[in-house]
Amino acid sequence: MKPHRMKLAHHLVVNYDLYQKMDVFEPHWASADEMKVFHAPDYIEFLQRVSPANQRDMAMDMTKYNFGETSDTDCPVFDGVFDFCQIYTGGTLDAVVRLNFGLCDIAINWSGGLHHAKKASGSGFCYVNDIVLGILELLKYHPRVLYIDIDAHHGDGVEEAFYVTDRVMTVSFHKYGDYFPGTGDIKDIGAKNGKYYAVNFPLHSGMDDDSYESIFKPVIEKVMETFCPSAVVLQCGADSLTGDRLGCFNVTTRGHGECVRFVKGFGLPMLVLGGGGYRIRNVSRAWAYETSVLVNQDVSNNIPYNDYFEFYSPDFKLHLVPDKDLKNDNTREYLETHKIKIFENLRSLTGAPSVQMHQPPPVRMLREEDEDAVDPDLRSENDGKHQHEAEFYHDEHDQDNNEVPEAPDVVPMDVDN
Repeated sequence: MKPHRMKLAHHLVVNYDLYQKMDVFEPHWASADEMKVFHAPDYIEFLQRVSPANQRDMAMDMTKYNFGETSDTDCPVFDGVFDFCQIYTGGTLDAVVRLNFGLCDIAINWSGGLHHAKKASGSGFCYVNDIVLGILELLKYHPRVLYIDIDAHHGDGVEEAFYVTDRVMTVSFHKYGDYFPGTGDIKDIGAKNGKYYAVNFPLHSGMDDDSYESIFKPVIEKVMETFCPSAVVLQCGADSLTGDRLGCFNVTTRGHGECVRFVKGFGLPMLVLGGGGYRIRNVSRAWAYETSVLVNQDVSNNIPYNDYFEFYSPDFKLHLVPDKDLKNDNTREYLETHKIKIFENLRSLTGAPSVQMHQPPPVRMLREEDEDAVDPDLRSENDGKHQHEAEFYHDEHDQDNNEVPEAPDVVPMDVDN
């Protein structure tokens, strides 16, 4: 989950000129109070305090919150860990605000998508679950939100957070079995009001483009037809790509990107996030290509020259080729059987849940008088004022820097169900 991945992806997006079809904003740093909307206060306070210098003195809390680098933990402490969480979480929250206000149709935060973090602990290199926080914000304005996860690992943190509600449907396609986090059986379907609103497609090693497409498209189409979401969150974990260090699938950048293209085709407000991915040159390839898909821009298969050009040797190509020696352990019969079972579960739903209207909740408006506050819990920043002055422009006339329009009058929905 090294932030260095963001630099590589950023340079490809810029050097493919994809930024010219996007509005690019610097997000605010999420405050501890914003994180506590989902996470336990004591966990966030621990996250604020812990550092490499004091982690030995906090051994009991380290164990309690699943931090460290042992066989039983996978959330290492590093300098600036809380700053890191503030940045990627703020990016997701600001993206959702723009979607809620109707300022964009698609919002991207490749640094987000950390789907394993739980309410009171870290997990799987994930510290703050920006996805859950983003969905909670979407639910203020959208009656139903669909979450789709194409990471190689099960999106357990997001599923767990919404396991008993019918306002959010979670759909995860992932490796299952002796593989982290070990959850996401097809029998895990939700509980109470959320029964049948958790959809899991457990997979074996070797999934390729054709196999993935044969299940992804029909399942998502049936989910859309049954659940009728008004907004979509798509987690694009790149560890499902061929050749990933921790992955075991054989999906190419084209196959991964086809999932993005298919979901985009439904025309719903869409939040697109990153996630896993442990061969960074392939992560940046995938996210740059998927950015091109989202902005409807064809790009060359030849990697453009950039500051990290040498990372893409020896072929310097954008698209990956599958590993011809990797066996696909997912038989056609296995995939068909599980697809049919999921369809049966979806037929058990009586229809898309309705939500009564109520007075608008407090809107995450950003006050100019708070911009310079030292405490990030008090400071807020107007994202409309923070496009970088130079980095995303060839010259001063390259894009029109129009003021951000006012939010439309929207009657949001009850989020208490």
